[in-house]
Amino acid sequence: MLEVKNLHAFYGKSHILQGVDFHVDEGEIVSLLGRNGVGRSTTIKAIMGEVDRTGSVVFKGRETIALKSHQVARCGLGYVPENRDIFPNLTVRENLVLGMKSTKEGGRWRMEDMFELFPRLRERADTPGGVLSGGEQQMLTICRTLMGDPDLMMIDEPTEGLAPKMVDLVSDLLERIAARGVSILLVEQKLTIALKISKRLYVMGHGHIVFEGTADDLKANEAIRKEWLEV
Repeated sequence: MLEVKNLHAFYGKSHILQGVDFHVDEGEIVSLLGRNGVGRSTTIKAIMGEVDRTGSVVFKGRETIALKSHQVARCGLGYVPENRDIFPNLTVRENLVLGMKSTKEGGRWRMEDMFELFPRLRERADTPGGVLSGGEQQMLTICRTLMGDPDLMMIDEPTEGLAPKMVDLVSDLLERIAARGVSILLVEQKLTIALKISKRLYVMGHGHIVFEGTADDLKANEAIRKEWLEV
């Protein structure tokens, strides 16, 4: 579904990604792991066209490297940023409506689906987004992206700063989304979550991929974990 080849990305004169290659297949949860600063978030931004990039990004058979961000989104790529970016003065319901694409009104996801996935949103439907807890805001951001009916969601650090109970809820939500046919590319700091829900994992180091394999492969590779993941 998503094929990234020789992806380079730049912030001004800083060369952040230096030839990244990976793929995400239909219905997979794939995690992108690594320490802070190695280029994981930049990889997602480069795929979305939010930073200067070169290389190849093919999504559902279409080369998207020359497209603008809104054009990439229209292809069926959803992006959940680390900073959540909800509209704090709008209600939960209004935030969800803003996630809809007019060309996809007949898509797989309705507002009722969002309330079923995360019942707390139903309880807070008419509450301004700005008064939600951090975990509720994270759920709202994920659900708002789903309202656009993406075929693949790229999610940046969804469990950052959340309480353990909410981390479990986010993990469960991602598995339920994938079970309905949406592929997920997950940037995640918590190794336990990534190992639990991912079909495959990539580890990044210094702007390129240093490992690809299953959860069992990574568990068995102590050298990779020590050099690129453990503090």
